Amino acid sequence: MTVTECAPAATHAMGEPAASALSATLKALADPLRLRMLSAIAADSRGESCVCDLAELADVSQPTVSHHLRVLKDVGVLASERRGTWVWYRITPELRPAVTTLLDSFAPAAVHPERRGYAGLDDVDEALTHLAAMLQARFASLSVELVTAVVRESYASLARSARISTHLVSLTKRFATQRLMDITRDRDNGVPQVLFVCVANAGRSQLAAALVNQLSGGRVIARSAGSAPAAEIHPNVEPLLAEIGDNDLHFPKPITDDAVRAADVVVTMGCGDVCPIIPGVRYEDWAVGDPALASPEGVAAIRDDIAERVNDLLTTLLTDTGASE
Repeated sequence: MTVTECAPAATHAMGEPAASALSATLKALADPLRLRMLSAIAADSRGESCVCDLAELADVSQPTVSHHLRVLKDVGVLASERRGTWVWYRITPELRPAVTTLLDSFAPAAVHPERRGYAGLDDVDEALTHLAAMLQARFASLSVELVTAVVRESYASLARSARISTHLVSLTKRFATQRLMDITRDRDNGVPQVLFVCVANAGRSQLAAALVNQLSGGRVIARSAGSAPAAEIHPNVEPLLAEIGDNDLHFPKPITDDAVRAADVVVTMGCGDVCPIIPGVRYEDWAVGDPALASPEGVAAIRDDIAERVNDLLTTLLTDTGASE
C-alpha cells in the first residue's frame, strides 16, 4: 500500500491580515439583532433606515439599538448620517454586493440546509445538458460554454427560492430562453423592450409586464424580475393576471445584467438601487403600492394606477420609435 505524503498548499490560504480583518467583520455580524437590522436596512426601499425604524425590530432600548449599529459601523459595514435629531444608516456601497450575497444566498442556505443542493440539481444533470444542447441549436451564434452556463445558472437561481422542484426544468427552459434572447437582442431593429423590477417579482412588476403585453399588442416587449424573488406569484395578483387575459406562465425570476442591458427602459418599483447602471438605458422609479399588503379594493386601485402609468410609458415609447400606428 502506497502512502501519499501530506504536503498542504499552505501558501494558498488567506493571508493573516485579511483573515484578521474578515474575522472582525464576521464577529460584528454574529448577533441576531444586528443581522435583523442589516436585513431591514438592505430591504428598505429608501436605501437607508432611521434609528427610529430599527428600534421597532426588538423590545430593547434605543441606546442598545445605537450600540449595535455602531458596532456594524465600526467594521465598515454601515455608514451613517445625522439629520436633525435622527441618525440614518445605509450599507456601505463597497460592501453592498457582499451583504447581498450574505442575506440572499448564504443565509437561506444556512437556515434551510435541505436547499443547499439547489433542489436536486444533481438529479437533473442530464435534463439540463439536454436543454443546453437544444437551446444551443436555437442560439447558434452563442458558444456552447455560454449557453450551458446560462442554463445551469438559471436553474440554480430559480431553485434558491423554489418550494418544490417538480417544474424547475420547464421553468428553467423559459428563463434561460429569455436570458439568451436578451443577450442576442438587436437593439437597432427590434421592438422596444421594458424591464420592470420589484423586490419579490410576485406582484407589481408581474402586473406591469402583463399590462404592457396586453395594451401594446406586441409592439413592446415586457420583462419582469426581482431583487429577491419569491417562491410564487402572490395570490392577490393571480386573479388580476387572469382578468388581463395574459395566459403566459408567470413565475418570479431574479434580475440579470443581460435583462437590464437589453432593456430600453428599466422601471423600478420599490426595490431601491439594485439595478446596474447601463449606458443608453432609461431608468424610471414608480412609487406604487404593494398588492401583497393591500385589501381587494386596494389591489384594484394599484392595478389602475399601474395601467395608467403603463399607458403613458407606451405613448412615449411608441412615439419615439414611430411604432404608434
